[in-house]
Amino acid sequence: MRLAPWVLAMSVLVSASSHAATYDDLVALFNDWRKFEAAPMRDGAPDYTAETIARKHKELASWQARLKAIDPKSWPIPQQVDYELVRAEMNGFDFYARVLKPWARDPAWYNTVWTAQSDTPAHEGPTHHGLAELWTYEYPLSADAQKKLTRELSVVPPLLQQARTNLAASNARDLWVGGIKPMKQQIDALADLDKKTANASKELKNAIRAANEATTSYVKWLEEQAPSKNGPSGVGKENYTWSLQNVHLVPLTWEDEVALLQRELARAHTSLRLEEERNKNLPQLKASATPEEYLKRGNDEITRWMEFLKKNDLITIKPNMDPALRAQIGEFVPEPERNFFGIAVHYEPLSLYTHFYHWWDLAQMRDEPHKSPIRRGPLLYNIWDSRAEGMATAMEEMMLHAGLYDHNPRAREVVWIMLAQRAARGLGSLYAHANMITMKEAADFHVKWTPRRWMREDDLLGFEQHMYMRQPGYGSSYLTGKFLLERLLAARSQALGNDFSMKRYYAELNEAGMIPVSMISWEITGRRGEFVPERAAPR
Repeated sequence: MRLAPWVLAMSVLVSASSHAATYDDLVALFNDWRKFEAAPMRDGAPDYTAETIARKHKELASWQARLKAIDPKSWPIPQQVDYELVRAEMNGFDFYARVLKPWARDPAWYNTVWTAQSDTPAHEGPTHHGLAELWTYEYPLSADAQKKLTRELSVVPPLLQQARTNLAASNARDLWVGGIKPMKQQIDALADLDKKTANASKELKNAIRAANEATTSYVKWLEEQAPSKNGPSGVGKENYTWSLQNVHLVPLTWEDEVALLQRELARAHTSLRLEEERNKNLPQLKASATPEEYLKRGNDEITRWMEFLKKNDLITIKPNMDPALRAQIGEFVPEPERNFFGIAVHYEPLSLYTHFYHWWDLAQMRDEPHKSPIRRGPLLYNIWDSRAEGMATAMEEMMLHAGLYDHNPRAREVVWIMLAQRAARGLGSLYAHANMITMKEAADFHVKWTPRRWMREDDLLGFEQHMYMRQPGYGSSYLTGKFLLERLLAARSQALGNDFSMKRYYAELNEAGMIPVSMISWEITGRRGEFVPERAAPR
């Protein structure tokens, strides 16, 4: 017999009152919660139908009651932090079910086929529970791999059929129109997969064909419906702030983030102009002109950076760090085809490779799993964004100030251009989520305020603003996370005095794992109130 959620909640409360809850109880709750959070299957696909989402959202109260019945106040701070992470995930489910509703508003939610690994702990933005990660496969596929991939691709037709019902009432124009391109890219990915698996089993070939036909039909339906969509896509200031503070655990508001990013945009432009004045008598930077030069410069600059870190004792060097960077050097791109980051990396490889702290994070998650089972894998709902994107962005400017470009001052200009671009795109996304401007106007703002016209009307621009519309708070996380990390650095410097070192700072960050910077700050300093947002009541 299935117990009603309130009955389950009461039984949990009664049980909890009979004994003091332990950290092991929290871990058990976390494991049970993750099983609940995953979508059930329906007709061969994850179930996001209205009735299922409504039922699961109603049952959320019992999970929150079970968590509330655990009192962590006497626990060590790291265990209290884990408690807050579980609470944040539950708030994330609430926000998705109550406000964001990607299954009912966002056509790109139904993208199943992914060809590349994200440089973050999980995919940027909302994804469903039945993905086919093509980048994890080695070709030619083994028999077992073919069976696995066949099962994963079999999700596509029933899921896209379900999508038509789930999205029927959506009027979020920017999300709708923006979602067409990612689904077209799924068609391309399936066509490429078909070529790579020419000698695969009949079952896999049929699954690829069926997925392609279903996606093609879905795209056609999206295009047919697009002209009728005319509603807003942003979640609004109040909802944005609630998600920021209660899901991502960022102790700021929408208004705070706007002020911060406006300041960073002005600072970046000012610093660039002063840097140009300082360097006016120096030769201009030259971009890599051939594939050979590009590859050589990439490898040489990684060598330079690793030696710089070691010489200055800035970071504990681990064996997986050098290969993690070299695997991301990329390829030469002809000048007319370069997007913003392509332009930057062809002029100065380290301007982007410093951002690749991301890949050190992933290597550590792989090679040194965190002792906390709650932190061992990616937190749901991009809760890690302030740490992942904030740290990667902070490294760009931190290394500039540490002297990485002293041999080539013109390279500093590229770093300021990178900062301006991140501030401009983040501000655009903030205004779009407040429904003050459209996603197209956010993109125009993004282009206008990126120096030297390096940001163009291209796939990168569309991808970034669409993704930030899909995931509130992500577009600003690069600079809000950077700010929170700088604030923590200041606190540690003040507290430790002569015992402070950058090496110790980075080691403390890495030891805490891929969790929000506010939680890291609390754990490292022991001062909760100074860094952690106040809890808001459930909406």
